[in-house]
Amino acid sequence: MKQALIVIDVQEAFFNLPENYLYEKENLVLRINQWIAAARRAEVPVIFIQHTDYTHEEDEFYVGSPDWQLYHGLDIRSEDAVIRKTTWDSFHNTELPVVLEGKSIEQLIFAGAQTEFCLDTTIRAAYSRGYKSNILAKNSHSTLANAVLTAPQIIEHHEHIWNGRFVTIRGLDERVF
Repeated sequence: MKQALIVIDVQEAFFNLPENYLYEKENLVLRINQWIAAARRAEVPVIFIQHTDYTHEEDEFYVGSPDWQLYHGLDIRSEDAVIRKTTWDSFHNTELPVVLEGKSIEQLIFAGAQTEFCLDTTIRAAYSRGYKSNILAKNSHSTLANAVLTAPQIIEHHEHIWNGRFVTIRGLDERVF
């Protein structure tokens, strides 16, 4: 089964702006880079998704702004696809479907941010588009607390909903690639 690793919205805004700091942000990047390295060893394509705002210059994700950039600590290479999106759904009005079809991808492996927003929406959209055997990279997604739940509670809740339905949660110590 041909796979792709999809890294969603790991951008400077989550590391530069204290109000946007992701839960366990340093460990998150370390773990995502481990997944990227494993994907490269298995010759699995790595696709980065970049949340982009084209209209509001004051937005942290405004195209070209320093906080909009993909996080400098990620292992990004020139052969990796970088796909810009303007909604929580990485498939909506982006070239992601075309890129996946062009590579005959059948299984997606997800990592990134934010758990309850872009990751959740993209995981569910992928399932609805026929990607039924997807994997969530264990301990490789994050979010920040909100007025109701802590970041760990949000992560635990979504993993409970997703696992066995929309994705299977796997660690790097398991056979994934």
